[in-house]
Amino acid sequence: MSEALLDRIRKLLAKAESTDNANEAEVFSAKAAQLIAEHRIDPTHVRDALEHGSLALRRIAVGRGAYVRARLALIDAVARNHDCEVVFETAGTGTTAVLAGYESDLDVTEVLYTSLHAQAASQMAGVRMRTPAATQRWRRSFLFGFANRVAEQLAAARATAAASAMTPSRSAARPGGPALPDVLDRSARVRAFAADSFGRVVAARAAAPAQRTGWRDGHRAAANIDLGRSRLGGRRALGRGGQ
Repeated sequence: MSEALLDRIRKLLAKAESTDNANEAEVFSAKAAQLIAEHRIDPTHVRDALEHGSLALRRIAVGRGAYVRARLALIDAVARNHDCEVVFETAGTGTTAVLAGYESDLDVTEVLYTSLHAQAASQMAGVRMRTPAATQRWRRSFLFGFANRVAEQLAAARATAAASAMTPSRSAARPGGPALPDVLDRSARVRAFAADSFGRVVAARAAAPAQRTGWRDGHRAAANIDLGRSRLGGRRALGRGGQ
């Protein structure tokens, strides 16, 4: 994705962040999501990626503690809607998500994840339950619900862009016609690259169940998110705890 388009997206979401009007924020955020989705389905962009783009790996540290699996769920929600494959590795220093994909998609995924994680942390920071353990369980569940709603929203934006691109009027106006075959080719190349790069992958144990109230609160909170922004200073982290 070009710096000019990234800058336009950041400006839209800076407006969403700065307004006190929830409806205005939603309009700005939705426009940013639409721009990303339409850019990724555009035939010129897709074919440029296939002909000139570079496949790469990107590592994103997710730390350690109670919220690791929920953070991974959020990364996965963003990555898979941008044709990136994800695995994770754990070492003494903590857990790292390893993403495979085209560099432009990796850039978008990292920007969105960083922003969304900060937004979730900001909303969670002021919530205190009766005990520290109960607070931790609620926050962990909140982030799982938040990630689920993010996946739904990004999938919807992607589907809308794809449907629009395939309509006869829009297809005729786009150089090269419909991009669907190339989009499928792009996804296939990423999967093959990921399989070769990741090597043997072992399935992780299932995450502990989420608490219903926290999950529902997180799912609801994600309905009014910004889908990316550049100003993340001053955000509180999610904290530590047992995995």
